[in-house]
Amino acid sequence: MASSRFVYVTYIRTTPEKLWQALIDPEFTRRYWCGTRHESEWKPGASWRIMIPDGRVADSGEVLEIEPNRRLVLRWRNEFKPELHAEGYSRLTYELEKQAESVKLTIIHEIDKPDSKLIEAVSGGWPLILASLKSLLETGEPLEETRHWPKGK
Repeated sequence: MASSRFVYVTYIRTTPEKLWQALIDPEFTRRYWCGTRHESEWKPGASWRIMIPDGRVADSGEVLEIEPNRRLVLRWRNEFKPELHAEGYSRLTYELEKQAESVKLTIIHEIDKPDSKLIEAVSGGWPLILASLKSLLETGEPLEETRHWPKGK
């Protein structure tokens, strides 16, 4: 079956441990991910979700694989846009690899559906979120554009 895939690689001047915490700690994610928080027990088989500040669920799924400070794989479904929700579950993989004084972060978001609207949407969102994460870890400040949930969404 044909699939749709988005891959993004960035290098962040931090440690794998600090980056890992930034990816899973709800208070940290609020700072660079539009005020949202991630909820999960962070173990294989656990449910997870991203909560919008107004209480709606943005995305949800399940932790498929977890190797702290190295790899996290999530089953992911959009919950607030009907056209994206209809596509079903996608797969998101975070890979962290120490590179000298930095960490190489690779994001792979994929779904077994050609011309996926979900992958098109995340292809526009991930670069901004990851740039804000990088900025926060390296400078202590996230990008202004990702500090709050967009009005009217």
